[in-house]
Amino acid sequence: MFDLVIRGAPGIAIEDGRIAAIGEELAAGREEIDAHGLTVFPGLIDVHVHFNEPGRTEWEGAATGSRAFAAGGGTLFFDMPLNSTPCTVNVKAFDAKRAALEQSSVTDFGLWGGLVPGNARELEGLAERGAVGFKAFMCDSGLPEFSCADDATLYEGMAIAAGLGLPVAVHAERPALLQSPGGRTVRDYLESRPVAAEVEAIRVATSIAGETGAKLHIVHVSSGSGVAAALEARARGVDVSIETCPHYLYFTEEDMERIGALAKCAPPLRSRPERDQLWQRVLDGSVSIIGSDHSPAPPEMKTSDDFFKIWGGIAGVQATLGVLLELGLAPHNIMKCVSANPARRFRIANKGSLEVGMDADLALVRIDEPFVMDRGLQRHPLSPYTGCRLRGKVERTFVRGRVPAPGTGRFVRPE
Repeated sequence: MFDLVIRGAPGIAIEDGRIAAIGEELAAGREEIDAHGLTVFPGLIDVHVHFNEPGRTEWEGAATGSRAFAAGGGTLFFDMPLNSTPCTVNVKAFDAKRAALEQSSVTDFGLWGGLVPGNARELEGLAERGAVGFKAFMCDSGLPEFSCADDATLYEGMAIAAGLGLPVAVHAERPALLQSPGGRTVRDYLESRPVAAEVEAIRVATSIAGETGAKLHIVHVSSGSGVAAALEARARGVDVSIETCPHYLYFTEEDMERIGALAKCAPPLRSRPERDQLWQRVLDGSVSIIGSDHSPAPPEMKTSDDFFKIWGGIAGVQATLGVLLELGLAPHNIMKCVSANPARRFRIANKGSLEVGMDADLALVRIDEPFVMDRGLQRHPLSPYTGCRLRGKVERTFVRGRVPAPGTGRFVRPE
């Protein structure tokens, strides 16, 4: 008798936290769920969240962030090295974050290490601890304790990462092309961070990756032009993966002007033509990973007459699946972008697909059911998705065959 049997088309049997059998005719389970009419997705793997654990949990912590993630069908997230305090740029901070997340997360998790000037000697230790890779900012991160990585830092870090077999992830905006604002409005902010700054940064990062033989992951690519620059490098043999976010696919710069602070992010939302080109690159598989870049902040940090002083970051970890279904991305392509491809790129064993022997990380979804996004389960009710019409109601989420609960999340490392 199996621990759990999900009856559907097909059915899934679970034993000891893993998928034990798939098919129409399954033996009985100690617990059974009727999932006819639902689509079973492998649990979402979000490679890009900021749960700020520990140190800035008043912005968002894993207790609330992972709960929201699970409500949206998520089962494994990778927490970024910032905005936690301290940032995970050394082993001590990495260990502290892992311990905090093991106490609070309801889903499984992995951790990014940071790449900043002066911490090259820390990278090997971070790799030994199980970091999925190293994140660098090619421009000001907004936090003085996480400095911009200049070209020399990137070169040194990528050379070390190549030897360790781990990817380097970059926030790609070139500082020299970020313009001084002529004013303080939303439009001024949009114009201060042009697509050209993203494109040039991608060209620089891919050039360094090509020279060092590093694996490169470009986070939150906001434009079709940015993807094109990355694909040029891929055609030259650079090992580069491209990530975008639901907000770059769902919203445009016009929405940012309408919504204001809740839609502020960096790189910013783009024009409709750039958004449409980006969407085409998702459809043709050039963009292989979609992550939320969930980066919330308290209400007082989202209010100012000066748009440049407002903290940038979009809260959307619960909305990813609903956005992609509403936009019309086919379920099998969604499964690739938010489950299979992340697991493959970051070498996460037993995750990302519905196969016998894999972890029973599942989301049961009524894919055609429309819904209006409410405030969600994140810490603060501040999201541009609130009130948006999305699609695909998540009925149940299972992490290793269990209902997500505080403190049950496990640390996951590359194989």
